Amino acid sequence: MSTIPLITPDLVALDIVATDRDAATRQLIDLLAASGRVTDADGFHADVRAREAQMATGMPGGIGLPHARSEHVSAPSLAVGRVPAGVDFGAPDGPATLVFLIAAPASGDAAHLKILAALARRLVHESFRTSILQAPDAGTVADIITREVNPS
Repeated sequence: MSTIPLITPDLVALDIVATDRDAATRQLIDLLAASGRVTDADGFHADVRAREAQMATGMPGGIGLPHARSEHVSAPSLAVGRVPAGVDFGAPDGPATLVFLIAAPASGDAAHLKILAALARRLVHESFRTSILQAPDAGTVADIITREVNPS
């Protein structure tokens, strides 16, 4: 694994206001771009949308899990957003209030799948989802994920 942490507080948005998954995803992409982890926000957004068009990435429990491998990603990264009003990611039980955007370099197939699997294993636990929803600040969200999601 690289020495760059998967998530840092600047990759957490506590109160996303968005009317659809595209807008919510774009706000997270903008955080990745601002941190230098995404070199072309529009290009990465197109890659995420293409992946989303193949299959919805909503999970039960109010989770959106958009993800893509892209030549516009410089390091495996995770951006997280809380969307209090919820946005539709195609989950059977309704809108997502937590969105986890996995960004992986085009060459990083194994890393991308490890992150996805490690995160999915934690997301099935209501206590994990609740801890993120109730975290008081971005630093706490990043700490919880760093501690709980270990894609090794």
